This record gives sequence, C-alpha cells and structure tokens, in this order.
Amino acid sequence: MKSNDIRTKFLHFFESKKHQIVPSAPMVLKNDPTLMFVNSGMAPFKEYFLGNAVPKNSRIADSQKCLRVSGKHNDLEEVGKDTYHHTMFEMLGNWSFGDYFKKEAISWAWELLTEVYKVNKDDLYVTVFEGDKDDNLGVDQEALELWKAIVPEEKILYGNKKDNFWEMGDQGPCGSCSEIHVDIRSDEEKKKISGRDLVNQDHPQVVEIWNLVFMQYNRLANGKLEELPNKHIDTGMGFERLCMVLQDKQSNYDTDVFTPLIREIETITKTDYDKDEKTAIAIRVVADHVRAVTFAIADGQLPSNNGAGYVIRRILRRAIRYGYTFLGTRKPFIYKLVSTLVEQMGEQFPELQKQKNICENVIKEEENSFLRTLEQGLVLLESMTANTKEKTLSGKKAFELYDTYGFPIDLTSLILSEKNMQLDYEGFEKELQKQKERSRDASKTTTEDWQILIDDEVEEFVGYDRTEVNVRITKYRKITTKKQGNLYQLVFNLTPFYPEGGGQVGDKGFIEAANGNMTYIIDTKKENNLILHFAKNLPKDLNGTFKAVVDENSRKLTASNHSATHLLHQALRTVLGKHVEQKGSMVNSDYLRFDFSHFAKVSDEELQEVERFVNARIREQLPLEEKRNIPYEEAIENGAIALFGEKYGDAVRTIGFGDSVELCGGTHVKNTNDIWHFIITNETAVASGIRRIEAITGETAKEFLTQQSKSFDALKSLLKSKEPIKSVAQLQDENNQLKKEIEKLLSEKAQGLKVNLKNNIQEKNGVNYLVQQVDVDANAMKDICFQLGGEVDNLFVFLSADVDGKALLTCYISKDLAEQKSLNAGTIVREMGKHIQGGGGGQAFFATAGGKNPAGIAKANEDVLKYLD
Repeated sequence: MKSNDIRTKFLHFFESKKHQIVPSAPMVLKNDPTLMFVNSGMAPFKEYFLGNAVPKNSRIADSQKCLRVSGKHNDLEEVGKDTYHHTMFEMLGNWSFGDYFKKEAISWAWELLTEVYKVNKDDLYVTVFEGDKDDNLGVDQEALELWKAIVPEEKILYGNKKDNFWEMGDQGPCGSCSEIHVDIRSDEEKKKISGRDLVNQDHPQVVEIWNLVFMQYNRLANGKLEELPNKHIDTGMGFERLCMVLQDKQSNYDTDVFTPLIREIETITKTDYDKDEKTAIAIRVVADHVRAVTFAIADGQLPSNNGAGYVIRRILRRAIRYGYTFLGTRKPFIYKLVSTLVEQMGEQFPELQKQKNICENVIKEEENSFLRTLEQGLVLLESMTANTKEKTLSGKKAFELYDTYGFPIDLTSLILSEKNMQLDYEGFEKELQKQKERSRDASKTTTEDWQILIDDEVEEFVGYDRTEVNVRITKYRKITTKKQGNLYQLVFNLTPFYPEGGGQVGDKGFIEAANGNMTYIIDTKKENNLILHFAKNLPKDLNGTFKAVVDENSRKLTASNHSATHLLHQALRTVLGKHVEQKGSMVNSDYLRFDFSHFAKVSDEELQEVERFVNARIREQLPLEEKRNIPYEEAIENGAIALFGEKYGDAVRTIGFGDSVELCGGTHVKNTNDIWHFIITNETAVASGIRRIEAITGETAKEFLTQQSKSFDALKSLLKSKEPIKSVAQLQDENNQLKKEIEKLLSEKAQGLKVNLKNNIQEKNGVNYLVQQVDVDANAMKDICFQLGGEVDNLFVFLSADVDGKALLTCYISKDLAEQKSLNAGTIVREMGKHIQGGGGGQAFFATAGGKNPAGIAKANEDVLKYLD
C-alpha cells in the first residue's frame, strides 16, 4: 500500500465514523508562547481542550504536520542514527471533544489496524496506565476491561506515568493513555524472545504505533489533578511508522515516504546508501531534514538567528554539515531535493507547490552561507592548532568555534583526530551548559493557576467598534518572568483591547475602577483563544466594574500603518508582479515593516513607483470595506488574499480598500485619507528571494518631512547657496580631485622610500632581509613589499608603522624562500603581534597584524630576526 493510500484510508475510515476531516494546521505556531512549533497532533486544538473555544464538530480527524526539535520533545540528535526518529513527521489523529470516550477510541483503533489495514493481531501489544501513588490514581480499570474484551491478557502490559500518562506540559489538560505497539521482527527472532519483553525498550522493530490519550484531568500549578468538565479523546498515530509496518519494511527510511528523496540524494552526491553506516546516516539526516526545513519555509518561517527561525537554520545546517563531512559535498545540493518532495507530497499539502520557488531559493542561499562559514571555521581551527605543542584543543576554544562561528563540534573533533589531537569535551560541555543556563534563565516563566471570578463567561472582543467599554474581570493569574518580574494576566467578559497578532502589536491603555483608581494595561496578547491583558498590579477590588480604555492615539497610528501595509502589498503586486506574496510584517505606532517574495533588489525607480501608487490610493480617499464572519471559501472566491502559514477558521474577516482585499484580523483606518502620507525609508534583503520594506505614515511621516525641510534649509545656510545640491556636487568634484593629488604625492613618497629601503637591505645566512619602521600606511607598506620582492631574490621584509596611535606589522617572504627555510609570514606576524597587543594573519608569503601598543614595535623588530638564524 502506497503512503498516500495509507493516509487516505485513515481519513476515510474516520469520516465513516462521522468525523469532520480538517486540513493540517501550519507547523509554525504564532500565538502560543509555550510552543514554537506544533509538536503533537493535539497542539492546534489546545483551545478546545482548555475550554476556551467550542469546536463546530465534536469529532475531528486529520493528518497534522509536526516538528520535534526544541523544548521537552527534542528528537534532533537521534535523527539519522536510528531508523524511526524524525524532526518533521505526520501525526494521524482522531479527536473527540466531549463526545465519545475510551470505548469507541479503543474499538475503532483495533478495527482500523486489524480489519482495514490487515495488521496481524498476533504482532500487536497494548499498554494501560498502572496508576500513580503521588497523583492518587489507580490502574486504568476501564481501559483494561475494554482491552481484555478484544485481546488476550498476555498482550496487555502495564505502563508507568512516564509511558502511559500524557500531559500537555507542567500545567493543563492531561490523562492516562493506551499505546498500541507492533512487533515487525522476523518469525525466527520472535521465537527467541517475546515482543512483550521489548515493548518500550527502544527496539527499532518493536515500536509504538498509536497512542490513545484519554483526556480527563487538569494539572494545576501545585501539581494536583482536578477533573475536566468534559472528557476528550486525543489520539496520535505516527504516519511514517505506520507506512513501515504496512509496507513490510524494517526502517521508516525504506518506505516510499523517504525512498524517492534517498534515491535523489544518491544521484546528486554520487554515493550509495548501502555503502556503510556513516553514509547511510548522512543520507537519512539529509532526507529527513529537507522535509522539515521545506515545510517550515512553506508555512512562513524563514531561517534566522533567533527563535523559531534559529531552530530551522540549525536543522538545515546539520544536514549541510553531514553532506559536507560524509557525502563529500562542497557545493549547495539540498535545495535540489525540494522538487522531489513537492512531487511526492504536493497534492496532500498544496502549500509546497505554491511555495516551491521560495523554498528552493532560501535553502540554496542558506547552503551557500553555511558552506562559507565551514570554510572560515576550518581556517580558524587551523590557526588554533598551528605551531602548538598541545595535544588537546581546549573546550573554551571549541565552544567559541561552535557558538560564534556556527562550526559543528563533531566536525571539530573529526579534524582534530586527523591531526592526532584530542578535544576537551568536558570543557566544551561546561561552556555549553553555561550558555543553556543563561538562555533558560532569560526565558524562564512561572505561571500560577487561574483564579476564577466569574465562571462560564464567554469573552467578547468589541475593539473594532469601540475603544472604551465597561468590563468585568472573569479570571486572572500571576506570572513571573526573569526580565519583567511579576506580572498579572487579566481576562475580561468583553474587551476593546486588540491582542497582538497578524504582525500588529497589542493595545495598551488602562482600566479604571468606580473610585477612579487606574490599573495600566501594558500589553495585550492572545493565547489559546483567550485575550490576555498584562498588568504590573491588580485592582484592589477585583469584583467591581471597570471602564476599559485603549490608548487611542497609539491605536490610530498603528491602524494607519496596518492599512498602509495592505496598500503596499497591492502596490508591489502591481509594480513588480503577481508573484509577490507577503512573508511577514510588523506594525506598531511608529512604523511598518513588510516582508515579501521577490527575487531581485527593488530598484529606486520601482520604489518610487510603489510610493506613488500607495499615495495615489490615499488621495483617492477610499473608504474601508469590512466584512465580518463570512465563510472562508466565499472570501477566497471573491478575491481576498490569504497568507500562507496563517491558521484561518471557517468564518473570516476581510478588509478592503478599493481593489485591495485581504483576510485580516487587525485594526484599520476608516478611510485611506486618514493615513495622510506614505514614505518608504528602507529596502533590503531578508533572505534569498525575500525582500523587506520599511515605511512610515501619518504623524511620523509629518515629522520626517518637517525634519527633512529643516535639514535642507540648514544646508542652504551652511553652503550659502540657493542651490545646495549643485553646490554639494561641486564640492564632491573638488574633493575627488584633491584625493587624486594626495594619492599621487603618497605614491611618489612611497617610491622614494622604496629606493632608500632597498639600499638598507642586508644579507644573513643566504637571506636578503629588511627590518625597519616606516612612516606610511598599510597599503603603502604592502606595495613596497611586493615591489621589492619583484626586484630582489631570497627576500625577507618586516615593516612596522605607528599610524594614528595604532601599531601595524607587515611581513613579506619570497615564495621560494618560504619553502626553503620553512618560513611562514602568518605565523611570524601572529607571534610578533603579541608585542603590540594585537594579532593578525595571512598567507605563508605575506601577512599583516595590527595592535594597540605602538611601544612594542621596537621589540617586534628586534625579535623577528631570530627567524633568520
């Protein structure tokens, strides 16, 4: 059975059980501070489990894209080394929100596996929760009895809290679970040892295939459990493992989920997957990682130096490094695999087809960049190990390579072994641990339980229409962060405060009690469908009614910038082409930032045309055309633009200004005239194929133009000219002419100095040498060295200079002399650089150094002569 058929059968089976089939949510999470990525099938449904939203259908099934490379669930370092761990994987799941429970979940799972997929019943084992004294929980008797009615008792195993009690995190919904394991070993192996003894023992052919979670408790901050008001079912079956079982393979990588990629890697790198274990691991790493990175980019997450982007960059760099070390790749090749992946999975995940070019270009640029980093790392490692008697590289130096330059530690170890050196792993681990602790401390957040004031109150957002409204606090909780200390999160029965989302910052403002006391709202965010208002303190009387007031001036400025991004998007698609798509944005009261797909720098003429287009729409005074709660499909059919990587509900909101229509939840101006004016302040590259424009509007634009006018007037006054641009051009011409004259004088000075220096050349042990301090800059020193080198054989030159309080050293050695005498200019300047409290380097025949201690020049000139002995 092909993998696509396996997925389809799962979805059709649960559709027949009255489940709504929903598409996979984007893998990258944007409104959940506890997770960067969807790391399990249930993550997109957290709001339902928490009771913060009600699903339209109480039965759902899907195939969810997941990524496990950070936090508690981190499989990255296992990937490639075994045959069943992955970074990105699909989780097949069926869900019940307060509908069916254990009986149906267990019986349907058994029916699908044994009757639809025809898995041999004798190869299956199941586990049930054995209970836990600390939580005052006994054996999951209900699940046990249900399984006894289906399978022989010897096929049932008892699991502890670690294996058979699933929790969302330190707090939140949780419950016991039943796992279904499968034994795919040969009959001969099964006779030697029972599969029962290998369950949960990390055996590669006795693996968990499906986890049925019975969500019925809520874990409080104090560790105690309380019953949830509704019981839920949350199941997850690993798609890749299921394919391994049904295709009768011993490895996930032998299934048709991975074999097309593996064959393509073999072709591109001219390697053989079956050659040896190192090659096989490297190919598995590349095949797995290109899936993770491509899906992440297609969902809108670009590689970067922080947050989720850093995780994606780290995955890709791990793949590049395995290719570099074990497959002999020195040029980008991973981007070429995107086509194979799209061909294989594009029908199920259309975002891959849509974003194919972006994925290829971003990956290729990242490969080029990291390959340069690897080359730089090799040079740095060479300098660290050159001319040293030490047989061990310190952990501190290895960590510097790893942390500052991104040089992989295992590659450092490999190169050291080739030099008969060792790596101080213990020292490296200490430095790594220090960094992790710093990072952990910086991001550490402690969250207390919600304190409920008004139960069963549904929060309503009224901020599109009002910036001031009377509210009541329904619940609150205290959180503690390293950076901000103690904060409180407040939830109201209704709120005018817009929560951060869609690139727009959250509102600020205050709530005012009846007695006039104010509590300031410093930020507003949305988490699991709850709008959270952040405050540094609590009102004295939590049970009263409060007047909630949004900072209206900030809201207006932000709305102006947000509406301008829509007009900018339309302008870019008009001027540059329909290939332009929004790839990210940031909107606050000061300025807007807009990222978009485009494969070349936007020219000055194009930027001017974009600016003119937006300002023309502003002058047209286009009214806001807003539609709320319309069906998603209807909005798309009517031409609204949806953004890839965003999770949309069945009902959406559209924002229109003339021909610009987009799905958007942000706040906007009532008329484009309110934007006043649009000015582009910067255009730059974010990644290959991704550009960024920064711009200002409204009051900020007015201040900018006022300042520009003042600067222009000041320039006219300074130049005493009514035509300052013409005057500046004349000054530039005069300056260029003076530069040429100075360069000519310096050249003549250097030529005269060269003649004098040539006369000072001496001979020692068959070497013509010159060691002298001179009064010229670094460029002139270099020219003199190479000119003398072309006129004198067997030449050794060491020049020094004090230029504006900075010491400079330059060493030149004739190439033949460098080989005969085993002299190395790079080694010499590094050693002599210690005298001037500096450093440097270069090639064997030419190198330079700089330092902050000119007083050490004399000592350097004296000591350098020892190399001629």
